[in-house]
Amino acid sequence: MASKLTTSNRAGWAFALPGFGLIALFIVIPFFFAFYLSLTNQRLISPNPTEFVGLKNYDSLLSIGVLTIEPERDDAGAIVRGADGAPEYPRVRSYTRGNPDYPQFDGMQEWFRWQSGDTAKVVVASDVVFWKSLWNTVKFVIVVAPVQAGLALGLALLINQRLRGINVYRAIYFMPVVVSIVVVSLLWRFLYSPDNGLLNNMLQGLSFGLFEPRDWLGNPDTALGSIMAMSIWQAVGFHMVIWLAGLQTISPSLYEASSIEGASKWQTFRYVTWPGLRNTAVLVLIVITMQAFALFAQIDVMTNGGPLDSTTTLVFQTVERGYGKQDISGGATISVILFLLVLSISLIQRFLTRER
Repeated sequence: MASKLTTSNRAGWAFALPGFGLIALFIVIPFFFAFYLSLTNQRLISPNPTEFVGLKNYDSLLSIGVLTIEPERDDAGAIVRGADGAPEYPRVRSYTRGNPDYPQFDGMQEWFRWQSGDTAKVVVASDVVFWKSLWNTVKFVIVVAPVQAGLALGLALLINQRLRGINVYRAIYFMPVVVSIVVVSLLWRFLYSPDNGLLNNMLQGLSFGLFEPRDWLGNPDTALGSIMAMSIWQAVGFHMVIWLAGLQTISPSLYEASSIEGASKWQTFRYVTWPGLRNTAVLVLIVITMQAFALFAQIDVMTNGGPLDSTTTLVFQTVERGYGKQDISGGATISVILFLLVLSISLIQRFLTRER
């Protein structure tokens, strides 16, 4: 008996070994190599030798602070106000450029500010573009993950029926997934075009000419939202298939029992369908989260990070710095931070959705 168990264990490890090898080759080794590069000043092409700089790259990326600025006052001590009546403030550069009273803010730049009475609170950072990229990525994940998962589940419930021609609808919903993301991005770039773009023309027609055409990708207020809409449409079919696979694992006898008990459709979904999809939901959320954090192709094709860095993301900044600016150490530092962020969120998701 023991020999059979030993043989079985050996066979199991033999089958698992290629998987462990691929994980080590494409995840573990690249991570530690990137971490090593993040501790240096490595550049892609540089006549200077590579030096070990420790955590300097992380400090330059993550340093952030809040600067409190008092309004300017005249000789009588009254607040100086502009033509619009708003208080006037000293330039942020006077605090962040060689000011001995504020050494902790030296070299930082303004990210954003808000008013607290007559006092201005200014958030400054050593690398504003990195923080914008992080915030844009987080916003993308927060919006895309639940919306895409919800729409995919809704489509899966609709097509999980035995109707004539249902396979045609399944193919239609899944079709955008098999098309290259570059092709899809180019297509939607034309749809969003301010000059005779399909979206502007359609909205003008529906509003009988009252709608003013917009530059959807050229406006910082709408650029990221436009990319979110395209990304949700493009990948919803993939997650629909995952939900559909989960639905088909639920025993039909459970639905028969709920029907006999007189349960409504909502009660059937709440007490039969959703509990049966718990493991599928965990998988879908983790996959969508990882895909959302890996946002790059849409940004590269449609906006190139603009306008005003309103669509730049962590992956885009990793590539832009590592290859565009030949700053290998900077790109490696962002990739390490991104890896740890995705890993942490995935573990939190798994913890929150665990079976109790």
